[in-house]
Amino acid sequence: MANKKKKRAQKPQREMSRRHMALWQREKRRQRIIVGSGIFIIAAIILIVLVGWFTGEYRPLHQTVIQVNGTKFSMSYYIDVLRLSASGQPAEYTQFLADSAIQQIEQDELIRQGTSKLGISVSDDEVRDRLRDSDISVNAAVIDIVRSQILQSRLRSEHFDSQVPQTADQVHIMAMLLESEKQAYEFRDRLRNSENFTALAGEFSLDDFSRSSQGDIGWHPQRVINDLLGSTVPGDYAFGSEVGVLSQPRYDEVKTKKVGYWLIRVMEKEDETDALVQAILLGSEEEAQNVKARLDAGEDFATLAKELSQYPRSRDSGGDLGNVSKGSMSAAVEDYVFNPEVKTGVLSGPIRDETVTTTSGYWLIEVLERDTSRQMGADDRDQLVAQALNEWVTSLWVDPDNKVDDSYLDAGRKLWATQRVLSK
Repeated sequence: MANKKKKRAQKPQREMSRRHMALWQREKRRQRIIVGSGIFIIAAIILIVLVGWFTGEYRPLHQTVIQVNGTKFSMSYYIDVLRLSASGQPAEYTQFLADSAIQQIEQDELIRQGTSKLGISVSDDEVRDRLRDSDISVNAAVIDIVRSQILQSRLRSEHFDSQVPQTADQVHIMAMLLESEKQAYEFRDRLRNSENFTALAGEFSLDDFSRSSQGDIGWHPQRVINDLLGSTVPGDYAFGSEVGVLSQPRYDEVKTKKVGYWLIRVMEKEDETDALVQAILLGSEEEAQNVKARLDAGEDFATLAKELSQYPRSRDSGGDLGNVSKGSMSAAVEDYVFNPEVKTGVLSGPIRDETVTTTSGYWLIEVLERDTSRQMGADDRDQLVAQALNEWVTSLWVDPDNKVDDSYLDAGRKLWATQRVLSK
C-alpha cells in the first residue's frame, strides 16, 4: 500500500464559546445599527432637501396666484409674463412692472373668453406660425400673449371694422388753447383784426396737436377731434355752432398743459444750496396775479395753497415745501430761491415754469366747413375701430359676471416674483 497516499489529518473544528458568540452577535448588531443609522441620516438629509425644494421652489411656483372666471394661473406663469415685460428694460424698472403684468394676464384671458363667445378663435398652428421666426423662448405665457395679439387683430378686422361706417358727420375746424380768459379775449380781438390764426396757434397754443398743426385741426368726426385734442370742449362747440363764427373763449377745466406759475416765499436760507420755502403753483399768470393780490391783502397762505395749488406737495402741506435743496426742484423755482438778491419773507410775483403740468385753459375755435356725410379718412376709421375695441375690452372689466381674483399676489409675493426675474 506504499503507493497509497496517506490521508491528511483534519484539524478538529474549533467551537466558539458562549462568550465569543455573544461578542460576535453584539458586533453584528452594532454594525447593523451603524449601517441603519447611516441610511436613516442620508434619507433624512434627502428628505430635508426635498422638503426645502418643495416648500421653497416647487409649491410657490405652482401655487395658483390669479383666477379669471375659474381659469387658473400659477406663480411660474406670472413670473414668465413679468420676465417678458421686463425684457429690454433696466433692472430697476422690473418692480414697477409687477402690477401691469398681472393686468396683462387678466385682460388677455378676458379677451380670450370674450372672443370665444363671439365665435372668434386662434388655432395653435397660427400661434406657432407667428413664433416660428422668433428667438423668444417659448412657454405657455408667450403662447397666450401671442394668441391675444392675434385675437385683437382679428377682432378689429372681422368684428369691429364692420361696425364703423364709411361716412360720418364731420367738421373742419381751427383751434388753439390759451392759459387764461384774459389772454383768450386778447387773442380773439387780434384774430378779428385780421391776424393769422395759424401763426398765433403755431406760436402760442398750449395744446401740442393744435400747436404742431398751427391750429388747423382738419376734417374729422367729433370723437376723433376729442382724441386729437384730448378734450371734449372743441368738439362740443364745433358740432353745435355755425360755420364761420369764431367762438368766445371756451373754458376747459380738465385739459392739461405744460406751463404753470409759481408764487414763492423764501422763509430762511441756511446756505447757498438749502432754503426753507413756501410755494403755490397756479395754472395761469392771471390767476397767479389774483392770488398774490389776495395774499398781499392778508389772506392765509396755507388756506389758499390747500384750495388752489396744483403742485401736490404744496397743496397737501398748505404751501410749505420745507427744506429745498439745489437739484430737487425745477430750474425756474431754484433760480428764484437761490438768487442772492431775493429777500427772505417776501412773496414773489408770478414765476413762469414750462416744465410743470397744470390743468385748465381757454379754447378759441372756428368751424371752417361742415359735411354731415363725408367719407372718412383711413386713419380716422382705424382710430374709431380701435376705440370700439377698447370700449369692448373695458366692458369685459366692468361686467359683474366676470370674476377676477389676484388677491394672493400681495406685496411680498410680488417682490418674491420680481427677485426671481432678476436672478436669472
